[in-house]
Amino acid sequence: MSKPFFRADQVGSLLRPAELIQARSDFDAKKINAQELHAAEDVAIANVVKRQEACGFQVVVDGEFRRENWWIDFVRGLSGVEIQEGQASQAFVAPKGNDCGHDHTHDEGWKYVPKNVITTGKLGLSNSVSSSDFEYLQSQTSRIAKVTLPSPTRLHFHGGRDAVSSQAYPDIEDFFADVVKIYRAEIAALESAGCRYIQIDDPLMTYFISDRMRAEVIASGDDPDVRMRRYVELTNACISERGPDTAIGIHVCRGNSRSGWIAEGGYQRIAQAVLGGIHVDHFLLEYDDERSGDFEPLKAVPQGVKVVLGLVTTKFGQLEKTEDLLRRIKEASRYIPIENLAISPQCGFASTVDGNIITPDDQWRKLDRVVEVSRIVWGG
Repeated sequence: MSKPFFRADQVGSLLRPAELIQARSDFDAKKINAQELHAAEDVAIANVVKRQEACGFQVVVDGEFRRENWWIDFVRGLSGVEIQEGQASQAFVAPKGNDCGHDHTHDEGWKYVPKNVITTGKLGLSNSVSSSDFEYLQSQTSRIAKVTLPSPTRLHFHGGRDAVSSQAYPDIEDFFADVVKIYRAEIAALESAGCRYIQIDDPLMTYFISDRMRAEVIASGDDPDVRMRRYVELTNACISERGPDTAIGIHVCRGNSRSGWIAEGGYQRIAQAVLGGIHVDHFLLEYDDERSGDFEPLKAVPQGVKVVLGLVTTKFGQLEKTEDLLRRIKEASRYIPIENLAISPQCGFASTVDGNIITPDDQWRKLDRVVEVSRIVWGG
């Protein structure tokens, strides 16, 4: 069996429908219970699967409709961790006025600071966090259902050694070993449930592009390049025992919340270590604007490894022109053979519950455009 790979792909999160946002609000206000919230999620997921199928996608996602954001629910499923407020230095950049020529203005004083993970005891995973979500998603479609997992680096980046209990882990390598056990167990559980396409979301790899985020690593006592290489080793260990017919893609972006971001710059600074060193089947790479740089770093991608080009932005509503997307795919094919390329949005539409500053209609027009362009380039 060949591993799943799709010419038209998508990153994972979709704008939550108003009914689901209301249900989550009612649950937080204790107006409905967990079972009622779950039922509302079921309905929303069933509906969004049909809409993806109508677009023509051969791979579907649940929109991350059961999640608060892209990573926090998975981490909450682990033992030995606490989630704490982040620091002001980690705040996202908010587009203002007509940055990039588009209207995606934030409210005055908008600020998004990601929460941090603190390891307080021995890490553990008593039950799979994602398997039941996958099973419901797959039950709603005959197409391939994809599951997204947050990167293992999310457990360590903010704080480094200081974020990991020295009592629980006097040797930091024992911490990394337990992270590997958790991810291998989760991947095995997903495979046992029938999942054959797992995406790991790792915006933190681009933090090593950013001087601001590298300064945070230096302040915690580490060399950024040494830590980056350790993260590549960690990721490779986490995915090394996947089955021969399981595709693992890694999504690399520069942060995504309410159309804001945290890092900017081309991939050149991380190309050899990350693009050339992580043993995935394909990369899903953010390439929607000048913050992503040019395609030349794709030369570092090993022969045979595929690349999904995230050319369609989720950060603002203006629809990309077909001819512009075709031109950019042609440019990328100078470095990666066209048969090893695909197209997707640059990130999710709602990495956090609030979603980006974009309308549902704009979201679906963009997803339609992804499928349209994929058919022009690769047929099907």
